[in-house]
Amino acid sequence: MSLNKSMHARNRYKDKPPDFAYLAGKHPEFRQHVQTTLSGRVSLNFKDPEAVRALTCTLLKEDFGLTIDIPLERLIPTVPLRLNYIHWVEDLIGHQGADKAVLRRGIDIGTGASCIYPLLGSTLNGWYFLATEVDDMCFNYAKKNVEQNNLSDLIKVVKVPQKTLLMDALKEESEIIYDFCMCNPPFFANQLEAKGVNSRNPRRPPPSSVNTGGITEIMAEGGELEFVKRIIHDSLQLKKRLRWYSCMLGKKCSLAPLKEELRIQGVPKVTHTEFCQGRTMRWALAWSFYDDVQVPSPPSKRRKLEKPRKPITFTVLASTVEELSTKAAAMGWDAVEAIAVVRAWVEKVLTDLKVQHKRVPCGEDEVSLFVTAIENSWIHLRRKKRERVRQLRELPRASEDVLQAMEEEKIGQKSASNSSDCEKPKTEDSETGFTAPDEDVHLTADDKLTEESAAKEEHSEHMEEEETEAKQAETSCNKGSSNAKEEPQPSEEAGNPAVEKGQSPKETSRCFLFKCLMNVKKEGNDVLVEMHWVEGQNRDLMNQLCTYLRNQILRLVATVMFQKENQ
Repeated sequence: MSLNKSMHARNRYKDKPPDFAYLAGKHPEFRQHVQTTLSGRVSLNFKDPEAVRALTCTLLKEDFGLTIDIPLERLIPTVPLRLNYIHWVEDLIGHQGADKAVLRRGIDIGTGASCIYPLLGSTLNGWYFLATEVDDMCFNYAKKNVEQNNLSDLIKVVKVPQKTLLMDALKEESEIIYDFCMCNPPFFANQLEAKGVNSRNPRRPPPSSVNTGGITEIMAEGGELEFVKRIIHDSLQLKKRLRWYSCMLGKKCSLAPLKEELRIQGVPKVTHTEFCQGRTMRWALAWSFYDDVQVPSPPSKRRKLEKPRKPITFTVLASTVEELSTKAAAMGWDAVEAIAVVRAWVEKVLTDLKVQHKRVPCGEDEVSLFVTAIENSWIHLRRKKRERVRQLRELPRASEDVLQAMEEEKIGQKSASNSSDCEKPKTEDSETGFTAPDEDVHLTADDKLTEESAAKEEHSEHMEEEETEAKQAETSCNKGSSNAKEEPQPSEEAGNPAVEKGQSPKETSRCFLFKCLMNVKKEGNDVLVEMHWVEGQNRDLMNQLCTYLRNQILRLVATVMFQKENQ
């Protein structure tokens, strides 16, 4: 994933990345490292140190007029990343809004063989740099690069002892107030960490470019965290000798403990930022002891914006709608229009499943339902029905005398309550509109016949569904479904956590599996049903419900057509 769009706004490579084909045509030393594919695309092997060095040298020469030499045994900097840091320092010291004729002074801690930060800062902004280096090879190359670009009057490269950061470097210049310091610290604590062992998330792709840094450039005792803490310690003694202290970080996890360290030490001004380029991200931390400095705002927390999810849909064909209308008319429903018919059947299925739903305002030529699923009632319905029949068969049988006494008692209760029945209507579920059954259910001698008939009905219904579904699969199901998935079969306990935990009805009503918005609208002569995810535990549950609704509607039509064929 390219992060170029998140580069600093003034970075010249943000909207115009390097043109390898153009650079290869103009610079022969770069041309030998590019590869051209059969489609004509020019690419570069970033795993090849010589190719990476050629790219850095070519960009500095083409875009900034700088000529440098870098040994392959030392760190080869990438230009867009270093340019991001330079532009952020401009923001810190207010270079853009201030008089650019004022000489700005900066310190580059560990300038490296390329001396890239001082070269860029001096070339772009005329800044004066004190560049420190502990490695002999890097020191010699850095001096050479400064001299061959005629920038010795703006850049002073000094050799310092090992573990020297700011204190020793500023001993000879006690009178000078510097505007800032920069540092690209060694990121790793040891060789294993440098190779990514136990330090790199295994889900991340491997690095896209080679690492050529020397030991002092990429490794330090305690890694970058301890290295930057040493700079913080120096800053607590130097304080206002520098207006801004800054460091780049290779690990995001280093940012929080360093900010906490600054907070503990009472540093008044602290900020941070992100450097984004190519597939690489870096972070930077800055702090100041001055009260009058303008603190740039840190980047806003990036929210992972979910791609707009397409709704789950299925289509009810015009021929299917006609059959549904016929069945609805036979049941005495008032629904006439196609949308109203489909909506009525969807509402009936949801009601049977005890899935809460209510109509909500919507546009013309469509109907919207807000659906809230409290429990998973659409999985294994056939299995549940067979289980109920099996349990009914296994109930203990009472003696004939007991059954007769219970029957007489029941008849007496019914005759006594006949007068009150007309005054006290049966309770009705306000949500579903269905009449609640009597609570007292007694077994009679006729229960055996009832059980057998129920079992036969279940078996015949199962056979009938299998036959009708096979006959209507090609004409209705395959045409009528768009992207609803096949109905999965997870365990009932997993799909119904409220029941599993034995929650009370009030507790269950406060939790839900998911909420979605269902739209029923015309699509030509057909009717389209859309289910838009709102929130919940698992989007797959909505897939299951959508599949169940589609299958139930198709089964209704298949049953009607099967009955017509047998007449």
